[in-house]
Amino acid sequence: MASFTTTPGCSLTGHLLVATPALTDPAFARSVVYLCAHSPEDGAMGLVVNRRLSQPVLDDVLEQLGIAPVPPRRRINLCAGGPMDNGRGFVLHTSDWSGDGSLPVDRTTTLTASLDVLRDIADGNGPAHALLAMGHASWEAGQLEEEMLRHDAWIAAPATENIVFGPDHNAKWRQALASVHIDPAWYSSAPGHA
Repeated sequence: MASFTTTPGCSLTGHLLVATPALTDPAFARSVVYLCAHSPEDGAMGLVVNRRLSQPVLDDVLEQLGIAPVPPRRRINLCAGGPMDNGRGFVLHTSDWSGDGSLPVDRTTTLTASLDVLRDIADGNGPAHALLAMGHASWEAGQLEEEMLRHDAWIAAPATENIVFGPDHNAKWRQALASVHIDPAWYSSAPGHA
């Protein structure tokens, strides 16, 4: 079986972290996480990109933030970004837009925590592709590596615009696994025995 591999100790920033079938924790089962920052020494931070939020809807969030117009001239996906700090929003978007509070993740993707990007999007402008994630996922130094290597919980995959920003949240997990030539049926239910 071919898979996407990384060199031990290298950064997975800008890659996808895909939950294996061995990961049964309800907070992360079948999750696809876009890693915004990662180093074995400092830990990792990412956004789950395949869990659509049914409530609140984008219009409600914009109205609560005082961003007009509501309804917006343009809509973006609203996701449950992870179990940490889920009252805080992060806009993950293509790097064709930048403003105060924007942090480049890699050459194609940027993370912004300021309201300016949402104002531009509501007005029909802003980056070509974007999603608003409420909350995030994070790991302490060495924790992610432990979950990947010893517990068979995650595999790394290259990030694609379609998987990160695409509208079909239900398909993203299988698409991410397929991108590294993995069929979930190949996994045993026992951790560490793929």
